[in-house]
Amino acid sequence: MEMTQIPFQISVGPLLYYWPRQRTMDFYAAVAESPADIVYIGETVCSRRHELRADDWLELARDLRAVGKTVVLSGRTLIETGAEASALKKLCEQQDFMVEAGELGAVRHLSGRGFVAGPHVNAYHGGTLTWLSNRGAVRFVAPLEMDGPTLERLLCERPAGMQAEVMVWGRMALAFSARCFTARHFRLKKDDCGFRCIEHPDGLDMRTRESREFLGINGIQVQSAACLDLLAEAPELAGMGVDVLRVSPQSAGTLEAIAALDATRRGIKPDAVSPPAGIGRCNGYYYGQAGIGLQEATA
Repeated sequence: MEMTQIPFQISVGPLLYYWPRQRTMDFYAAVAESPADIVYIGETVCSRRHELRADDWLELARDLRAVGKTVVLSGRTLIETGAEASALKKLCEQQDFMVEAGELGAVRHLSGRGFVAGPHVNAYHGGTLTWLSNRGAVRFVAPLEMDGPTLERLLCERPAGMQAEVMVWGRMALAFSARCFTARHFRLKKDDCGFRCIEHPDGLDMRTRESREFLGINGIQVQSAACLDLLAEAPELAGMGVDVLRVSPQSAGTLEAIAALDATRRGIKPDAVSPPAGIGRCNGYYYGQAGIGLQEATA
């Protein structure tokens, strides 16, 4: 079935999970060959994760840029220690790549340089977008729980020239805590966690006593139990004026989600994309419902 070609860019959000070094490098090698336009990289969840260090991320960023990708370095969302604050400052002071600000401290460190306002900066109305734009923001990522009509109004209120980005696939990070939920699950201290996150490439599932999907945990993050799937809504989002559609990495399905978006923008009906085994799909927030809900798009 042929459709009208739709102009939008495809981004790959930062890797939220702790994968072994080789698996991480293999994933980004595949992303380099994919039709994704923008790649966000960097450790955004836990500073104790050490399979890739800051210099490794920078080297990877250069490699991705060399094959034509636009690379953005993502900063932490929750800063807890002096060492983390210093690392964030260093990230913001480098001049080679644009930064995605995960919190307002990064905005201050960037001192007016162009940046991307991440989804947890919480831009819910035009006044906030204007404030961010005046401080250098060239693009904002819409809050993950925003419904379609609210998003459409927000797009109308954004400053001229400011791009909008919306996450359309992947488990959603819903909340953050100074406590490490993964360590607590295994009855370990946060600073002596044994790096158990590396055993769970898509986070840990939390289920109710009735064994229903409830939430996911990933270190200090509470995530959606199900994988957000707004791939079918891509034409509608682009029609609203969304410039960039984001795929958040999971252990399976990520490259297929990128390919599906690329097919959509080329006017080709894409194949369905399955999340990793055992993880369901959701899109309730977009339709003003409970986030865990799923409303199938009409043909």
